[in-house]
Amino acid sequence: MATKSKFQAIKGTRDLLPPETALWNHVEQTAREVFATYGFGEIRLPIFEPTELFARSIGTDTDVVSKEMYTFATGYDSDSVDESVPGRTVTLRPEATASICRAYIENNMQQLPHPVKLYCIGPMFRRERPQKGRYRQFYQIDAEILGGPDAPAIDAEVVEMLMTFFDKVGLQGTTLYINSVGHSAPNCRRGYVELLRAELQKVRDKLGPDSQRRIETNPLRVLDSKVESEQPYIEKLPHIADHLCEDCAANYAAVKRELELRGVIYEENWRLVRGLDYYTRTTFEITAAGLGSQNAVCGGGRYDGLIELLGGPPTKATGFAIGEDRLILSLQESANSQSPTIGYQSLSVYIAWMGDKAYATAVRAAKDLRNAGFSVELPPVAQKFGKALGQADKLGAKYALILGEDEVAEGTWTLKTLADGTQTKLPEPALIEHLRKQL
Repeated sequence: MATKSKFQAIKGTRDLLPPETALWNHVEQTAREVFATYGFGEIRLPIFEPTELFARSIGTDTDVVSKEMYTFATGYDSDSVDESVPGRTVTLRPEATASICRAYIENNMQQLPHPVKLYCIGPMFRRERPQKGRYRQFYQIDAEILGGPDAPAIDAEVVEMLMTFFDKVGLQGTTLYINSVGHSAPNCRRGYVELLRAELQKVRDKLGPDSQRRIETNPLRVLDSKVESEQPYIEKLPHIADHLCEDCAANYAAVKRELELRGVIYEENWRLVRGLDYYTRTTFEITAAGLGSQNAVCGGGRYDGLIELLGGPPTKATGFAIGEDRLILSLQESANSQSPTIGYQSLSVYIAWMGDKAYATAVRAAKDLRNAGFSVELPPVAQKFGKALGQADKLGAKYALILGEDEVAEGTWTLKTLADGTQTKLPEPALIEHLRKQL
């Protein structure tokens, strides 16, 4: 009978258990390997930051900042000489881009050769309604390119890297969507926003309360609406691509040429926008199969104004965030995906030993096999061979190495294939090479 703990994981969080964690490790290791080939280095960031970092970078009118952040007071500022000075509030990070930009400025990374290419992997936190593939503690794989020229090739290369990564992990049914949001100028995005606001006012009474509020605060956010009844009205709104300035239109055309040069297939989505002024030009999103309506696994774009907004020098920047939870879910649910235990080091050999003389040999054999890279289970106490083979089968071992006193005395070991029951006699020096050929 299963026991029930007094304590359970907090709503919106969960335990990740083996063998599923092996898939997570495989995905993360693949990211490290692919990103390294593009010159990225890993950065590890604090889990919490000053609240104002996210308020300024993400925007106070966003749902993330106004409703979803986990914010708490530190009590007193331990860095202050006067301990009576109240401490600032801190927030569990809801995303990684702001933290990477803060680290870039604080550590004077603008002095490094540019562009600076960084990635991080880890948990993020948002107090939002838990649903399929969405949690309050969730995981992201984030990458940013900071500094360097305003070159369309940079945008295209980071997208190429993403698609290469998704291909390597076996993600099925991916679609890349791109758009340009121009830049904040009267003859570009700013002019489009005013036009959009005017058009939205005409259908205001057809929209829900969230969209009505956004008409005043940030009309671009209305384009993100998933409310079914609003879609017919949103579809008739003007497209930003038709209102880009000459430079931004040329840049967008160049990004598309660069993607085509790299063989990256894309679709244009005029509703793919970022509603903050520091976002400029290229935006993109990648969706995948097996996730229902919430099918985005990655979003990104250019944000040339963010580092300056946070107090750093004017810096060109672009990046993306992969929702690792959704990526894992899509890999598991895709009919054509590989096994959910991909990358899992399943048990190779169970050592069934009996007798004091056999035990010393079993310990040595386990050490040698593990040094050769095989997963080995060495029972700490002797077992009758029937029981040992039953345990090996329960653990999913591929082979059982049978070591009794006769095998030790003769120097010939018995390797049993558990799938079909066949047995092979091997001298000790031949065991590792034989297993390498089989596995």
